[in-house]
Amino acid sequence: MGAWVRRKATGAWHGPLVGCAAVMGVLALVSLVGLVVDGREVLGQGVWLKPFKFAVSLGLYAATLAWMIGQAGRWRRTLWWLGTVTVAGFVTPEIASITLQAARGVRSHFNFETGFDQTVFMVMGGAAYLGWLLTFGMGILLVAQRRVDRAMSWAIPLGLAISLAGMSIGYLMTAPTPDQAHGLAAGLRLTTIGAHSVGAPDGGPGMPVTGWETGAGDLRVAHFVGLHALQVIPLLAIGLRLLSRRFTLLAGTVTRTLLVVVAAAGYAGLIALTLWQARRGQALIHPDALTLQAAAGLAGLVTAAAVLVLVTARARARRSASGRLARSEERGGDRHGRSERVAGAGERRVRV
Repeated sequence: MGAWVRRKATGAWHGPLVGCAAVMGVLALVSLVGLVVDGREVLGQGVWLKPFKFAVSLGLYAATLAWMIGQAGRWRRTLWWLGTVTVAGFVTPEIASITLQAARGVRSHFNFETGFDQTVFMVMGGAAYLGWLLTFGMGILLVAQRRVDRAMSWAIPLGLAISLAGMSIGYLMTAPTPDQAHGLAAGLRLTTIGAHSVGAPDGGPGMPVTGWETGAGDLRVAHFVGLHALQVIPLLAIGLRLLSRRFTLLAGTVTRTLLVVVAAAGYAGLIALTLWQARRGQALIHPDALTLQAAAGLAGLVTAAAVLVLVTARARARRSASGRLARSEERGGDRHGRSERVAGAGERRVRV
């Protein structure tokens, strides 16, 4: 068994996570078909929209972790087992619960209507907690890896940290709303505890595909943006490395690393901005003047920081080029001096 695990762990990609990502892809396609042929709705949206969204999101999560574990040089066996437990203990019960409730035509989240519905939601909540802990554990081991690309050595831990913060936003949705808290305090039996909307009940008008509220704040926006830092930040590092082949300004690892750090800071700021907007009961597509000012300030800071990094890189490149030229001229002068001395010595020998 130990040898089998070692063979699995040293493969290019983590097999169970790759298989999980493939299954999520199939489920996403099945859910799309369900949206077409099944006219049932939950809170004004097709019952198969949520399985579709979660299949896509969890598929990306699984594929990214499979790749990251495949790049590991240390603690491969531990990472292999953590990845496998992630499939069995987090992704499988989470997506199975969501798909089951969709097939039944009822809500999966915040549903306390029956004992069974409450149990399903509790299973989802336990799986989410386990998923957070497993991702954190894998993140610690992945951060400690040795990497040739310095920019990627920053991108992976930053992406993991921001993603964990995005996952944590989901816990804000499980808390009772003020109205629900009053009902619970009065001893009422509630069929719904928790919400993703702020300022209005769940189920209002929503955006296409995402279903995010258009008439109230929606915590799912910041949750979604945060979760996918796991893909966005490492992909940025890969993109910068590819661009460095064409643009010499990006050839320096310090420059690419600083740009990754700037982008990660801006991405974290975007999560904070969308969370702040939602907590004020404001829909993503209806920002007020204060939100727009904050967004402009964030964009300005990120742009200024990126420009500063590039300007500094250009100045560093010019100083390096000037230094090389000066050294070349100095070597050339030395060679010329040696040639003149040799020639003078030859003339003296001829005269003698």
